[in-house]
Amino acid sequence: MEVVRGGAVGAMLVSPETMSGNEDDWLALKPQEPSPSQCCGSGCKPCIYDVYEKELAQWERAKAKQDKSLLVKKKGQSNNSELNPDTFTAFNISSVEQLTEDTYQYKFELPGNSSLRLSLGQHIVLRGMVNGLEVQRAYTPISPGNAEGYFEVLMKHGELLMLASGTGLTPMLPILHSITDDEEDETFVTLVGCFRTFDKIYLKPLLQDLARYWNIRIFYVLSQETSLEKLPWSYQQNTYTGRLSEDLMKTIVNSCRRKPFVLICGSSAFSEDMGRYLKAAGIEENSCFVF
Repeated sequence: MEVVRGGAVGAMLVSPETMSGNEDDWLALKPQEPSPSQCCGSGCKPCIYDVYEKELAQWERAKAKQDKSLLVKKKGQSNNSELNPDTFTAFNISSVEQLTEDTYQYKFELPGNSSLRLSLGQHIVLRGMVNGLEVQRAYTPISPGNAEGYFEVLMKHGELLMLASGTGLTPMLPILHSITDDEEDETFVTLVGCFRTFDKIYLKPLLQDLARYWNIRIFYVLSQETSLEKLPWSYQQNTYTGRLSEDLMKTIVNSCRRKPFVLICGSSAFSEDMGRYLKAAGIEENSCFVF
């Protein structure tokens, strides 16, 4: 886990070598523009977008001169006891304590007897990888301001599993939007959409946009497709052929971070099958809601 005080930064650059390289090499080093879900929305100065613009300008200068050494970050920008608003610092997690069903207390190590030295009202931004996406969120430490050798933060994580068949996708969308529109909502969501064929998937562009959020996963189950080879490559890794079976349900439930609350919408036969498969996967009836 990495931390920055009072600001956020974009994706870290790959350590470059001092050589010109070809166009593909330079494109691999180009900073990626942050997605809306990566901004913590706390008015950080600099914001993640400010730092992106700074890194992009640095990349453009280096590319114009064909000198990758210009991309090497200066050493000594920060250390583990003095956070810098322009760069992240790595810390080890020493313990995680579950306080409630969806709330966890994380304790981070500081070297020696050092402290964060935060001023009144300052917050920190934590950065990590979730589902292959870089995620950044602002937190105010709950440990005393003069705590030595550690700091602690509270993180709240709920989890939803949505099972939708055909037009059963409809009631799921307002819930998804309410989660993605709320910057404070850190609920993890796994949506499983069941359709006959790829062409029958509703609202593909909207679903693809939702899947870009760090806390949203979307899987497709296509009952009448026999091969994934003809599907666009962006769908192949998160699509299954055939019907949503008991074994596949167990795989999906086991891939969740904790036992989820389940929302089901489809035909009565679909709902009955899902209830039976979920029970086999260890999800009780009181942890499910059928539309």
